[in-house]
Order: sequence, then structure tokens, then C-alpha cells
Amino acid sequence: MESSLVATKVRVPAPRSGLIGRARLIDRLEGGLASRLVLVSAPAGFGKTSLLTQWLAAVADHGHTAAWLALDQSDNRAHTFWPHLVAAVKTAVPGFGAGLLPLLEASGSTTEGLLAALVNELDALSGELYLVLDDYHLIDDQGIQEGVIFLLEHLPAHAHLLITTRADPPLPLALLRARGDLTEIRAADLRFTPEEASTYLNEAMGLDLRPEAVDALETRTEGWIAALQLAALSMQGRDDVADFIAGFTGNDRYIVDYLVEEVLARQPDEIRSFLLCTSILDQLSGPLCDAVTGCAGGKAMLERLERANLLIIPLDDRRQWYRYHRLFADVLRAHLEEEQAEHIPDLHRRASEWYGQHGERSEAIRHALAGGDVERTAELVESALPEMRKARHEMQLRAWVEPLPDEVVRRRPVLAVTFAGALLLSGELAGVEGRLDDAERRIDASPGSVVGGEGELRRLRGDIEVHRAALAQIRGDVPATVEHAQRAMELALEDDHVVRAGAAGFLGIALWTGGDLEAAHRAWSECVAQLEQAGYVSDALGATQALGDICIVQGRLGDALRTYEHALLLVPEQSRALVRGPADMHVGMSDVLRERNDLEGARRQLLESQELGEQATMTQHPYRWRVAMARLRQAEGGADEALALLEEAERFYVSDFFPNVRPLAALRARMWIAMGRLREARGWAREAGLSPEGELSYLGEFEHITLARLLLAVAKTNTGAEEFRAQAVGLLGRLREDAETGTRTGSVIEILILEALAAADRGDGASALAALEHALTAAEPEGYVRLFVDEGRAMTSLLRAASQRGVTPGYIEELLAGGERPSLRLAKTQGLVDPLSERELDVLRLLGSDLNGPDIARELMVSLNTLRTHTKNIYMKLGVNDRRSALRRAQELGLSSSTHNA
Repeated sequence: MESSLVATKVRVPAPRSGLIGRARLIDRLEGGLASRLVLVSAPAGFGKTSLLTQWLAAVADHGHTAAWLALDQSDNRAHTFWPHLVAAVKTAVPGFGAGLLPLLEASGSTTEGLLAALVNELDALSGELYLVLDDYHLIDDQGIQEGVIFLLEHLPAHAHLLITTRADPPLPLALLRARGDLTEIRAADLRFTPEEASTYLNEAMGLDLRPEAVDALETRTEGWIAALQLAALSMQGRDDVADFIAGFTGNDRYIVDYLVEEVLARQPDEIRSFLLCTSILDQLSGPLCDAVTGCAGGKAMLERLERANLLIIPLDDRRQWYRYHRLFADVLRAHLEEEQAEHIPDLHRRASEWYGQHGERSEAIRHALAGGDVERTAELVESALPEMRKARHEMQLRAWVEPLPDEVVRRRPVLAVTFAGALLLSGELAGVEGRLDDAERRIDASPGSVVGGEGELRRLRGDIEVHRAALAQIRGDVPATVEHAQRAMELALEDDHVVRAGAAGFLGIALWTGGDLEAAHRAWSECVAQLEQAGYVSDALGATQALGDICIVQGRLGDALRTYEHALLLVPEQSRALVRGPADMHVGMSDVLRERNDLEGARRQLLESQELGEQATMTQHPYRWRVAMARLRQAEGGADEALALLEEAERFYVSDFFPNVRPLAALRARMWIAMGRLREARGWAREAGLSPEGELSYLGEFEHITLARLLLAVAKTNTGAEEFRAQAVGLLGRLREDAETGTRTGSVIEILILEALAAADRGDGASALAALEHALTAAEPEGYVRLFVDEGRAMTSLLRAASQRGVTPGYIEELLAGGERPSLRLAKTQGLVDPLSERELDVLRLLGSDLNGPDIARELMVSLNTLRTHTKNIYMKLGVNDRRSALRRAQELGLSSSTHNA
């Protein structure tokens, strides 16, 4: 569903005029504010939605925030439900949900990590938030239900979920009830009391009924609001009210059918025809109704229906969009099917054509399907393919293709290949090969089934080979990946930039995985160039991530930085928040700047990345951003926060076909080693099955270097030091030889540093200085700093010794200046035994401002839980128990903002 229709789904409806005050129910809702879940459960027509709109209007007057999502059938899929839920909160809280939507769009499902990120976003909000899911009975997807259960279990105290539904949802209601976390309003509560019925009938509807007539109606309808409303509409202008009231009895369904019959029977033919024809629409506008009915005057008719209170509900303040009351629409559709079934396909066709002309593809496709026109549906989907692929909306494409009959998809090879690609991205490999085989068989048997002649035929054959390369890569079959990628390149025409880019990209992945980085860089460069020519800017930025990663491993920090900067220039500055990818370029630049010890610059890049928002990010961004921030915080001395960020990052990992050459578990083990937590690090090595004698590969290089670090650390604390050190030295020698062969200079520099430290540990100063000199010579041109200074005092001693020998004196001076630990610098100026870290000083400075906790967390780009940990540490180090005392003690110690800059 496109933006204009989504906007009506996520806007809190204004209370309709003529609503009867429900003070007793409002009080019930107010009393349930401590609950995680407010459940309003009753059959259709009991005023569930009206009650909540009435209450939320009062809530807004008290400064609280309300978010609304009007659910429909299209939301019964994770890839629409969760983005729409985030959009609902974002409508109420601008800027909410940065980083969440790209992950959803890429996965098409809901992971615990994504839900945890959603909870963190909610936790960071200030003030009470009421999130309404209206018509939840339309959701039966098991994955969504599990996600909502997770959300309920982890909701922060200031967030509340409100659900309206016709049937109890499969949520743990008994458990919530036992915990006091559930407020329930049911049909018995929603029914009009005799007093409310009298007020409604006589005051709101102006019927002037006698008390006995009101009592009779209330008794017959049992306070059912929809039935009373329909009865009131039927009685307007009647002289025989008493006879009418006596004329209907029976169950709810019978009463509704009877009353709708009465309402419809009393309408002029033009209104009755309008109601029936437009009942196929979920939402109504004047021009759309004109197209469907074939008559002018739709806008005036909608306004006329609203004035007559004929069960029509405005969806926006300007009265451009409306919908029928759900119950009324159901009965209207039933009448349409009984009376004009043969016209229904034509009505859907007209609706589809109108939506198609106005750029609302989802609705155009939905109506084409509803009208049974699968060929038009297929044509609409095929016409949308280029733009949707360019925008990387593969999950939406899948949702459009999936309902089509298999024989239609098989007859259209373009759709078969599209569906195969969507399955690949979802990780559902079982059906991919079959779809690709279907496409090839159709092309071979009937080349004319591909519109566009020989050129399009070759493009499609090349596209199939690209998909086969992707499938082989996922299966770990590198030779098959290369074979299919090369075949795709042979098939592609010179100007077929998309297929050429895909083939070059998968060839690059295969070469990258195998450790041939020179060839991988050439392949990825070709991929980026082809994507730029095709105008696929977002994909070009995604491929640039691969180029940057490869440059860094090759030791080409400057080239990596220039690569990211060039990619940013592809997007005008004013458009960077609207295109997927610019935010990721800032993350890459941050990593380079951190290594060069420009920590402020690195932080600035991460902040710029975050400020661009979720629309500017790629699939891997939530993971990469947290890893980059973790490494920055480690460099700044915030080891505990760095580990917490890695825990968050782990929940967001998505490979996006890239080889996982720096596994997060190994990165976490490195942090443990630096912190002296060797037991945890040794546990990681055992779990990973690593040994010093193990077979080497580029994919395992980062892990093996980490293992060498662990062995050297263990050697310093163990009686069998020489054995562990010898194992480390032997492993490092093999690793260096392998990395030098693969021209992975970044790895070579790190290995040389570790060899120098190992030699120094065993008292071999000459070998230590020789290894260090090689490392310095390779590192100086690219400006490496953190690789050296993060090694601490042992490296400082070696650098001073090398400086005395005249080895790169200016460079060593820079390294020594950057190597003083933040905690040592701070201890000199703070007068505290346990000094505040730089990040704790940041928090302390903001505690002195007017910002509340969630605002401070947003300012510092951390979660609320992380902020609480910092605050607790500050109080402990200052010997205080509250914010005011902390600020007073800080003033006594001179810990002002100027101190932070010292």
C-alpha cells in the first residue's frame, strides 16, 4: 500500500460528532493505565473503535502520545505489519524507528533482534505512549503473533498496547491477567445501558421516543450499538414507530440483516446503487467512487452520506478519504454478491485501473486479483519490476507474485525469476531452483513469451545465471558461483548493466571468500561502475561497502576513505536522507578515522549516519553501526559499553551475501582478551574448534589471529608460558606467509605487531624490533595508529626502543602521543582514585542540562539501559546517590564541560 493510503491507516481518527459519552468506560480505561495490554474485545458493531478514539482525544489533552494502526488484510504479513506499526509510532513521534525498516524489508520476517531494537526505541521515548492496533482479528500469521507476544513481554513501563478485536487473540491473556497487566473491555461492557440508549436515540438521532419505546429497542438489541444505529436510521421519518419496533426479533446477524434491509430499502435508487457498487472498496474518495460507479458526483455523495450519518467514517481532516462501518460494508458486499454478482469483476477492474493510474500499485494489484483478473495482475507486477528492483523492494514483489496461480507464473518467466529472487533473499532455498528451471523451460519452448525481443531474452537468461550464482554462493559452492557468474557475463549485452553488475558482484564475492582480494576488488569495482551506469544508486552504495571492506584488509585506508567519499557524491546532499546507502558510507568512513585515531571524527561520522535516518540505510547498517560504535568506545576506554554494543549487534547480523570475514564472536573474544577475561576467551576458542595447527583460510584468518592473541595472553599468566608462546609464534608465522601471498597488508601489519610483542616477551629484542620496523614501514603511509596503541604499555616500550634506533621517528612520535590511555590522562585532572571515563564525563555534562534520561540517551546515541549503567557508575565514583548531589560534587572537583575537553 503506497504512502497516501498508509497515511490514513496510521492517523488517530478524530471522534465522530454525535458520539455518546461513555464515562464509565473511560474511567475503566483510565484505571488500566498501569497495564501492558488493554484489550477491547467484542463482535462487530459494539463501538470498540469509537470508544478508543473518544478516550485518546482526552489522553492527548493531557500531553500523552497516541499512535494508531488501522489493520487490514494486507497487514497479515510480517513485511507489512511491522513497517506499518513503526510508521504508526513515527507518525506520533517524528524520527522514531531509525534503522528498523531496512532490516524488515530485507528479511521479510521478524527476528528477536529486530523486536529487541523496537523495544529499545520505545524505551528511549519520554512520556506515556498508547499504541492502538485496531481490528487485530484480521491478523492470524503465527510469526506476527509471536512478535506481539515478545513485544508485550518487554514493553517499557511507559508504553501500552491497546488492541481492538472481534475475537480474543492468541496472546497469553491468562498470564497477563494474573500479573495485573491486562485491562479488558468486552461486549457486555460496551452495550448501551438504557440511559445511554435513550440519550443516543432521542438526543443524537433526534427521534423523541417515549421511554417504553426506548426500553423495547434496548431490550430487543440488548444494547448492541450497531443495531440501535441501524434502527434509528430506519425510524427517521416513520409514522409507525411502534409497529416497526415490534417487527424485528432474533439473533444479532438476523437483526443486522433486517435493519440493513430497512436502511437500504429507504434509500433512493441512486444512493442504494452507489452504496452497493462502492462496497468493494476498503477506502473511498470522490474520484475513486466516480471511476468505480461510472458516474460523476462521488465527492458530493460521500459528503451527503456523512451528513445523513449513514455509517460512513471520515479518514482525514479534509474529508478526502472515507470508509464504511465494517459491519455495514460486510452486509453491503453480501447484497452486492446476491444481486449483482456478474458485475463484481468489472467493479474491481475499474478500481484497479483507477489505482494504477494514480500510482497506487498495491491496491491496483489487489483489486485485479479480487476481480479474478490474474493476467492483468501479472502485467501490473511485471510493469512495476524495474522500479521495485531498483528500490530493492523484493519482499513486496514476492507478496504480489505469491497469490498468482502457478500456471500463470510458469507462463511468465520474468515473474518466475522474480519470485526465485525473493525466495533467495528470504533464505527459502527449496523453491528457487524449481522456479529458475520453470523459467528456462518456458524460454526454450516459447521464446516469444518474453516481451522485448532477443535483447530481453538474453537479459533474462543472464539474470537466471546471476540467481544460480547466488544460490551456489549461499550453498558455499565457490566453483559453481564463479561458473554461473562468468556465464551471466557472457550472456549479457554491453548495455545490460544490471546483469553485468550482478555477475561481477557474485564473482567478487567468490574471489573475496577465497582470499584473492586483488581480483575481488577488480570485480567489485566493475560491479559498482555498472550499477552507476544503470542508475541503481542504492545498489552501487551497497557494493561500495564491499570495496571499502576489501581496501581495509589490503591495508589501503586512504583508498577505502576515498571510495566511501566517491559513493556519497553519487547522491546530492539534500537527497541523502531519501536514498538507501549514504548512512552506511559514513559508518565505513568512521572505521577508517578510528584506526587513524581521529576519534572525534569517527564519532561525528556515526552521528551523521544516525541523523540521516532509516531510509538512508542498507540491510547491514544496524549491525555495522553498532560494531563501529563498539570499536570506537573501546578505543575511548569504554570496554563494558563496547561489549554491550556487540551484544546488540549480534541480534542484527544479516550477511546480505557478503562473507563473514570478521565474525562478531571473534571480535568479542578480542575485547575479552584486552580486558583480561581469558576464561571467556578460551571458551570461545573451544566452541569455535580452533587450534594453532588448524588449516588456514582467508575466511578463518581473523579468528586465527585472535587465537594467536589469546595464546600470547595466556602465556603471560600460565606456568607453561613457553609452550603457549611457541604455539602462537608458529601460528603467526604461517598466518603472515598466507596474508603476504594474498597481499592482505592490513592483516600483515597486525601479525607483525603480534610477532614483535611475542619476541619481546621471550627477551629477543632484536627480532622484536625487526618485526616492528617492518610493521611501521608498511603502516606509516596509510596512517595506522590504533593497531599499535591499542597494544598498551608493551608496545609503548617497543616504540621507544625503535625510536632510539631512528626508525620512522616522526611516525613513532605520533603513535606515542596517541597511546596515552584516556584513564591515565583523566586521572591526572580529576582528583579521583577511580576516574570518570570520557563517556561518563559526557553523561555528567548532560546531567547538568534540562534534558531527561531518554533525551540524554538519544543525544549520546546509546540505549536507555546503557545510560543507566553510566549514571550508576558516576554516582559510585563520586560517592553520591542522586543527580543533584552528583552535580554538586562535580562542581567541587571542577569536573565541568571544560574539564572534559582537557
